[in-house]
Amino acid sequence: MPSDRRHTLKRRSAVGLLVLAVLIAGCARHAPRAAAVDLAKLPWDSVVARAKGTTVVWRMWRGDPAVNAFVDHWAAPRVLAEYGIMLQAVSGQGNELVDQLTIEQEAGARTGTASLLWINGETFGALRTRALLDGPWSAVLPSAALVDSASPIISRDFEQDPAGFESPWGTVQLALIYDRARTPQPPQTVAELVAWIRAHPGRFTYDQSFAGTTFLKGVLYALNGGAGTYAGGFDSAKYIAGRTRLFALLDSLEPSLWRQGTQYPPDVAALHRLFANGEIDFSISNNQNEAITKAMQGVIPATSRALVLRDGTIANTHYLGIPFNAPNAAGAMVVANFLLAPGAQLEKQRPTVWADGTVLRMDKLPAEWRLRFDSVLNDPRLVPSDSLRAYARPEVSPRYHERLQDDWRRMIR
Repeated sequence: MPSDRRHTLKRRSAVGLLVLAVLIAGCARHAPRAAAVDLAKLPWDSVVARAKGTTVVWRMWRGDPAVNAFVDHWAAPRVLAEYGIMLQAVSGQGNELVDQLTIEQEAGARTGTASLLWINGETFGALRTRALLDGPWSAVLPSAALVDSASPIISRDFEQDPAGFESPWGTVQLALIYDRARTPQPPQTVAELVAWIRAHPGRFTYDQSFAGTTFLKGVLYALNGGAGTYAGGFDSAKYIAGRTRLFALLDSLEPSLWRQGTQYPPDVAALHRLFANGEIDFSISNNQNEAITKAMQGVIPATSRALVLRDGTIANTHYLGIPFNAPNAAGAMVVANFLLAPGAQLEKQRPTVWADGTVLRMDKLPAEWRLRFDSVLNDPRLVPSDSLRAYARPEVSPRYHERLQDDWRRMIR
């Protein structure tokens, strides 16, 4: 199909979805229309009062049952009971969010279809560049005082200053997943992993989605002097030099990959299935704790554990943003504050719930809360916190991720 034809159909589909979303949103109750940047000037009690009895439509990634359960069955009932806010989570991520808000902006829609967004990285960059986010507002949240603002992983979103336009609410770090019953002595560095792949042909692969690209970006760092090589914004010359080294390695490894590199799993779920079925010996996750949660759910073997390579693995933070035309910015701010509070941060970090990392700094918490977090973080199945910190590497400009993903699909597949 010609590219212009595809683009026309995509736009028509997006417009149709916008019309449907407007009709649905018209049934929801919202606070009187006020921008978050203006609400941020009011006393917090006034923001809470404006939010009472309203609905917050939250566009978020809905691809994991554990995440959905935390939002739908734990957070939503508590937000309703404590603040009288009906929290309605709907699907939407990445380019979908950018396209939706761009269409609303071009249509002159002063009141949009959602009040809260789950964003980070390239999505945040695109939304900020196109003036599609409201703000600044996040610094006035009462729970913001507890955030680990000294962490470079939390204080920068793919090297971008959140500047009050998004509120952090969780952290993750890329890890390999292995079965210690099958692979009792896994490789510990990129060089050891490469040697292991060559010695065990057909037993390793990576997926085509965000996690796979993040894994490759970590290898890019390791082959080219570390993350610092790419700090300070996108540099085309550095990228091309690094990509050349990376792709030369990937080309040489293809005969040793699963199905000799002729196929790659489309996403992490497919990668987990290959691992669980014994077709490969490693899976990958963008959440270092997922090895435990998926083992507890029976998705992967009970003896599965996470492995953080000593060259460093990429860590990043996910955030909440408010659209420029949010119908209920007050409610969105209250929900964001709730999700940032110790109770919600602790609950989602439990391996039995989601195992999503906290953005709070422990020494800012009262002693009783520190003890509660310790009881979760000291689970012997988890990668120790000091190891995560030692091997965490920050994201760099989102342009590196975009280029690497596009170039891999064009040159490797």
